[in-house]
Amino acid sequence: MVTMEISVIPTGTGSASLSDYVADVIKVAKARGLKYEITGMSTNLEGDLHTLFDVAREMHEASFKRGAPRVYTLIKIDDRRDKELTLDYKRETAARKVGA
Repeated sequence: MVTMEISVIPTGTGSASLSDYVADVIKVAKARGLKYEITGMSTNLEGDLHTLFDVAREMHEASFKRGAPRVYTLIKIDDRRDKELTLDYKRETAARKVGA
């Protein structure tokens, strides 16, 4: 299992609001049946590496489909192969260590 953080940032849209673009990006993950978490600045996903790369491309393209003339996408991938790594595990481990 691999975790990925992705931020898709459309520019040149003519509006300060990007919520419709964000919704399009989230719909890609949802349609693929991936586990995802929406944060204030990005989306976290988990799945196999090949699928996540495909989904990242689809998410990037979603803003162009809506009409953005330029899209800037940031991707972070955590691929740990010595143990199972999930979004829940990472969050729970961090919370436990800070006493939450």
